[in-house]
Amino acid sequence: MPRVRISPALPDREALDVEIARLRDLDIAALRSRWHAAFGRRPPPHLTRHLLFRILAYRLQADRLGDLDKASRRLLDGSGSPEKAGQNAANLVRPIADVRPGTRLGREWNGRLQRVTVLAEGFAWNGKIYPSLSQVAFAITGTRWNGPRFFGLRDKPSKGSVA
Repeated sequence: MPRVRISPALPDREALDVEIARLRDLDIAALRSRWHAAFGRRPPPHLTRHLLFRILAYRLQADRLGDLDKASRRLLDGSGSPEKAGQNAANLVRPIADVRPGTRLGREWNGRLQRVTVLAEGFAWNGKIYPSLSQVAFAITGTRWNGPRFFGLRDKPSKGSVA
């Protein structure tokens, strides 16, 4: 007879929502007590009520629904700071085409073809050198643009994806 593997039951989302709502009603002393029960140690004294609530709510969700995957944890662990983690994640999501000095970029704007030459020290357009493509796009259009996107170097999100 073949073995049958039974998957764990799906978490009860409504019960989780009710438990988080109960956390919201607790005062700081009760949240500290709840922290001690959840983590087995006292919470850091500097944490405000709002942060205690958020961390406890996250822990409840992670315990019931699952925590971050390995790739996300690795990204956060190796980042050092939240700002750097966000920047690393953005760089992973939005690749920019590799452009080497000597490459010529073109974009039609208001019926005219605008050509930019990639240099080792920046980007040449209209006889002037700019340090970034975004500054070139601003010089061409008069409005702020993401330079790599303006010149078609950054992947565009598909119509079905959320950006």
